Amino acid sequence: MKQTLLNERYPLFVLRLDRNETRFNSINEICDYFRGCIEAHRCAHFISIFDHYAHTCALPDGQMASEIRAAKNVLFCFGLALPSPEILGLRPRSIGIAELDDQFVISFMETPMPVANAAMEDWALELRQNDDEPQQA
Repeated sequence: MKQTLLNERYPLFVLRLDRNETRFNSINEICDYFRGCIEAHRCAHFISIFDHYAHTCALPDGQMASEIRAAKNVLFCFGLALPSPEILGLRPRSIGIAELDDQFVISFMETPMPVANAAMEDWALELRQNDDEPQQA
């Protein structure tokens, strides 16, 4: 998993998975996986899955990178505390999943809460198939 700055200001975690590196075959399977992780977490709350691809393609001036075949966001919240009204501007959270011909790209913005970052990073890394598991063709 790579940590980077997008547009020199947005701290992102990004994981690129070749299709043969994961047991999942589609973006919908990955969305279901993340939903399960969120629902099993003691402090996370699942909100929705947003089909970003359909939304953008439906716009009169919508533009989509040619390599993207599908794009969805899994929306949820880690609601451990609300220390100030301004913190609402950082919530809810989103994990983006893009499906390309040969890989999946998982991304999420860094949060100010280390426990949330650790959980999201663990969930994403679990998408990578273990060496002991049989590889799917």
